[in-house]
Amino acid sequence: MKSLVIIPTYNEKENIKGIIEAVLKVTPKSHILIVDDNSPDGTGEIVKGLMKQDERIHLLQREKKMGLGTAYVAGFKYAIEKNYDCVVQMDADFSHNPNDIPRLFKEIGEYDLVIGSRYKDGISVVNWPLSRLFLSYFANVYARVITGVPIRDLTGGFKCIKVDVLKAIDLDSVKADGYGFQIEINFLAYINGFKIKEVPIIFIDRRAGYSKMSKKIIWEAFWLVLKLRLERIKGLKRKEKVNPS
Repeated sequence: MKSLVIIPTYNEKENIKGIIEAVLKVTPKSHILIVDDNSPDGTGEIVKGLMKQDERIHLLQREKKMGLGTAYVAGFKYAIEKNYDCVVQMDADFSHNPNDIPRLFKEIGEYDLVIGSRYKDGISVVNWPLSRLFLSYFANVYARVITGVPIRDLTGGFKCIKVDVLKAIDLDSVKADGYGFQIEINFLAYINGFKIKEVPIIFIDRRAGYSKMSKKIIWEAFWLVLKLRLERIKGLKRKEKVNPS
């Protein structure tokens, strides 16, 4: 399958070269798209230098910081336009292990959405403070119970998605960021009847830089979950079957 690894960045100069090299090492036939929000630390310039050495590396540089959700939507539209078969979405900070990408690819032939799950087999998170771990874990319990989507890691950002799924989703209607964006994409894939599988991973907190998590993102996800629940109450039901890709 023609695959694209999408990595959104904002001020990731300490990680960007290493993550690109690590991804291409484990999946040499894939291409990488960096979606950079005009990082003031020069992340985009580093990528431009790497592009001159490797045609598998691509850059979509935006004018300003616009958020994780819109970065992924821009990357998804790029994948559709360039006729890729599947995309991997992951962070730049090594919290998602590039060595797990082949495990996602192994399952994507049979499934439409494969999630690298922190909570598939218990809790597999390293180096998070207990406060953030509890927030993440119980946010997933809350989202799963309220939306009725049987995914244990609804907020995880490491996944492989067939482009057919992206074509079936109204990407312009997806406005959420952070946790909310991940929940909404998973919800829409589930409601449209696509086959989903969770693959257990070990999530390790970022090596360098700082987290972009904020209270705004957390509250946005909280209200989004209630909105999705209301949509199901109003009659939005899961489709029984989608023809295989």
